[in-house]
Amino acid sequence: MKVRDPVCGMAIEDREARATREFRGHTLHFCSETCASRFDLAPKKYWKPPGREGRAAHEHRSAEVAQHDHRGHMGHHATMVTDFRRRFWVSLLLTVPILLLSHPIQRLLGLEEVLYFPEAGYLQFLLATLIYVYGGWPFLKGFGKEMGELQPGMMTLITMAITMAYGYSGVVTLGVPGEVLFWELATLIDVMLLGHWIEMRSVLGASRALEKLVTLLPSEAHRVEDGGATREVPISQLTPGDRVLVKPGEKIPIDGVVVEGRTTVNEAMLTGESSPVERDSGDAVIGGAVNGEGAIVVEVRRTGAETYLFQVIELVRRAQEARSRTQDLANRAALWLTIVAVSVGTATLVGWLVAGVEFNFALARMVTVMVIACPHALGLAIPLVVSVSTSLAAGQGLLIRDRTAFERARDIQAVVFDKTGTLTEGRFGVSDVIPLGTLPEEEVLRLAAGVESRSEHPIAAGIVQAAIEQGLVVPAPTDFSAIPGQGATGTVDGKAIKVVSPGYLAAHSFSVEDARVGRAATQGKTVVYVLIENQVEGAIAVADLIRDESRAALLRLKEMGIQTMMLTGDSSAVAAWVAGKLGLDDYFAQVLPHEKADRIRGVKARGLVVAMVGDGVNDAPALVEADVGIAIGAGTDVAIESADIVLVRNDPQDVATVIHLSRATYAKMVQNLGWATGYNVVAIPLAAGVLAWLGVLLSPALGAAFMAVSTVVVAANAQLLSREVQGRRRSASQLTG
Repeated sequence: MKVRDPVCGMAIEDREARATREFRGHTLHFCSETCASRFDLAPKKYWKPPGREGRAAHEHRSAEVAQHDHRGHMGHHATMVTDFRRRFWVSLLLTVPILLLSHPIQRLLGLEEVLYFPEAGYLQFLLATLIYVYGGWPFLKGFGKEMGELQPGMMTLITMAITMAYGYSGVVTLGVPGEVLFWELATLIDVMLLGHWIEMRSVLGASRALEKLVTLLPSEAHRVEDGGATREVPISQLTPGDRVLVKPGEKIPIDGVVVEGRTTVNEAMLTGESSPVERDSGDAVIGGAVNGEGAIVVEVRRTGAETYLFQVIELVRRAQEARSRTQDLANRAALWLTIVAVSVGTATLVGWLVAGVEFNFALARMVTVMVIACPHALGLAIPLVVSVSTSLAAGQGLLIRDRTAFERARDIQAVVFDKTGTLTEGRFGVSDVIPLGTLPEEEVLRLAAGVESRSEHPIAAGIVQAAIEQGLVVPAPTDFSAIPGQGATGTVDGKAIKVVSPGYLAAHSFSVEDARVGRAATQGKTVVYVLIENQVEGAIAVADLIRDESRAALLRLKEMGIQTMMLTGDSSAVAAWVAGKLGLDDYFAQVLPHEKADRIRGVKARGLVVAMVGDGVNDAPALVEADVGIAIGAGTDVAIESADIVLVRNDPQDVATVIHLSRATYAKMVQNLGWATGYNVVAIPLAAGVLAWLGVLLSPALGAAFMAVSTVVVAANAQLLSREVQGRRRSASQLTG
């Protein structure tokens, strides 16, 4: 039995369903686990009861979802790429005999006697018909769409040219005096199919951000039953008031409040807060965050569409739907060429008839004008440059996912960076070791590293790494144990050592007054204290380390006259410290994900073309909202799928490279379009016969030769992009070196 996926609306067979869910006594079938996971988040949004009215309502709902669901667009693009590829190869195969049977090609190859036979014209007509119908179908269909929208463009120009060539050649084959244009028709369709195939392949890769966001939540939770036992249940079965057990290292399954236990929670992937935050009884936690070292019991407060993560999903979806697209340059050129071709073609026919020539001659002139007005080079002018620039970008660690956004990058006036993992390394490093007793800095660090070597906390890893980098021998501790939410303790060299948070000192009535500690705290650094035999002997300040590449990246952008800003969920003190170190023009601190999108809109409201650079889930709405979204490749899948361009090498310097490449690419596109359309200034008047009184008359065959030359020039010019970009990159390296 064929059913529909409740989420995406895809028609599937029961036996082909890749996931199922039980809901209200019914077995629901899904095309993938991703769709099933989305259903788990908000089942009531997608499920309609069975029955005649219920099924009708559900199918209507499914159709709407399928129409607007982004995954449907992904499948559509993939299908189009396959379709253009298949049509190109089939048409190219059919073109070979047409070329061999064409008189100009036979004369060129000296095969007139070998390949001539009386029915050659009819065979050409048959093959050309197959190419016109099969190969030309995408353009004929596109022509219908453009006419329906009253926006003639490339499809209109192509359809006009191939229809004129096919129709005119057909009547000539059937006996009307004239010269057939079958080989021009076939090669024109071949080149246009090739161009659109290259173009569609370059834009394939539509965003999977919504699906990636869903995977942040676990599919099941440990629900605490009345007797205290736990039971594994799907998160879709959780309701407000339920209690769930979250073990150390697990993801928190749902938004709620801690009712038992104490721990630290890593919310960096959701809020941008680089430091793990302490959570005690009564504190709120967010679904998708990673629990630290302590087991906690969370009471469910929000489910389905009310959860924080689902709201982020909705922000991304709405921003994607609202994203505008700039009109393609080739379509604008095609619009003007369409107007020119129709106007000049009509004027040519009327003009020659008024001059008293035969209708066949006037018709041949008009057809020649219409065919030549659609140059082969125009179909390749943009795709060839896109293909070359995409290859160049890949070789330089850039992945272009959205061509139109990449073109917009040439106009970028401000770049807004996420902090954690983008401008900074996203890991803690020791910035200060402050002795508070008789021990020197190295000894305080060595003893602290000994205890922390058994901890998996990010701060502990930073302390151990700092000791190793200083060449200290890190001793192994004994009797190690974690102090949930407050630090760790152990015995090192026979001494009782504790590395604890300020909260531990306050809870045990320790008092530390030191200006150096206060200064580190005001800079937004995280300070932990080292206790030896229950005496405070030192403090260690750790901070998210600023990347060396960030300084070079900002220098290059400033040299280009581009403003640099920072957006972070971290505190104002941390943001101010990083901004001061890097010399940023502006920064925004303590910004939540939905507020990040608002900040991007605010920067755009200043009249600036804005790029956003980020790597986390919390950056996804802002990446989509920006004119150009750039993701650090080492970041999350969600950030990558929400972005237009991905920096594969995780190097912020490549932001400047993106802008350089975009500007060079756009310049090359304009040059190619200028050549592809400019030769018409000469070719169209000659095809119309303005110099016929001097004996100069452009035949269709000679016009086709002009088009071939134009195509070669466009292809060669596109290849020159590589040399120009490499030259600019060397200049940039000298600047930052």
